[in-house]
Amino acid sequence: MAKYSEEFRKDAVALVRQGATQSQICKDLGISKSALSKWVTDADRTDRGLPLAAEVSREEDAQIRELIKRNRLLEQENEVLRRAAAYLSQIHITPPK
Repeated sequence: MAKYSEEFRKDAVALVRQGATQSQICKDLGISKSALSKWVTDADRTDRGLPLAAEVSREEDAQIRELIKRNRLLEQENEVLRRAAAYLSQIHITPPK
């Protein structure tokens, strides 16, 4: 199994994020698609402040994903409520016609 430096991995992930296809990157750099895919996934998790998948059990990872979904839903609900409150406060401020 080949070992790649952290800098090499980051550079490969940066190429993916710049829009290059994973197939082309793998061909150009001589790495497997599974390795590159794992590096991209790990980088995405790190960017979001999440532990790497290898650091948590499947149950914990599923729970983290569920909590992220729940948090996103609550943020959307809060946005709707904020807009509704702003709209309703405008109705009470402006005199009726």
